[in-house]
Amino acid sequence: MSVQPVNLTLYRWAGEWGPFKIKIPCGECSLTVDVITDTLQTELAGIPVVLEIREWLNEWWKPLPKGGWHAPIVMVDSKLVSRGHALNRGVLTEAVIGAHVVRSGVMGNHLYGKATCQHCAHAKEYFEQAGVDYIYHEVVKDPRALYEMLDRVKPIVGPKTPITVPQIWIAGRYVGGADELAKLLQVVVEPNRDRGQNSMTAKPQLAAV
Repeated sequence: MSVQPVNLTLYRWAGEWGPFKIKIPCGECSLTVDVITDTLQTELAGIPVVLEIREWLNEWWKPLPKGGWHAPIVMVDSKLVSRGHALNRGVLTEAVIGAHVVRSGVMGNHLYGKATCQHCAHAKEYFEQAGVDYIYHEVVKDPRALYEMLDRVKPIVGPKTPITVPQIWIAGRYVGGADELAKLLQVVVEPNRDRGQNSMTAKPQLAAV
């Protein structure tokens, strides 16, 4: 199923309007083009994006209602994300992923986690014990994974709920954390008496059918 592309627009310091003409090139506009090009090829690879580069003076009034009054101006789906300085690639990545998430669903099995998270390690064990394939996303090292996780989870749990890891999807359906995954896969989680009655450690086993 095709996904509607994200619209990315850059207004660069160039163009002419009536007797006025921009003759001096903008170094930060050139840097912004380079940042956009490289980010689309790396962090945002695989996300459909339509990029338009426009000359600011030719249509300076178009970005003005959104707060864009000083080139370089970068807009994602008509929303202002940067103006007046070279674009930060993290800002671009977050904005494009946010726009992409609202028009695309989750397919397959996904685990968003981090290397230092014990619950994430348990979730991996649950998947492996159940023989279920999944895709792991490292949210600390991969900005795309972090922004995608946040943008998908917050509408489900609410903006005021703290987002922790792991966050898990099965067959495109949001599951929650490791405990919810264990229940879904019928994995037994037994108390670890060496660490106290309130401390739980995972000893995943497939429940008898």
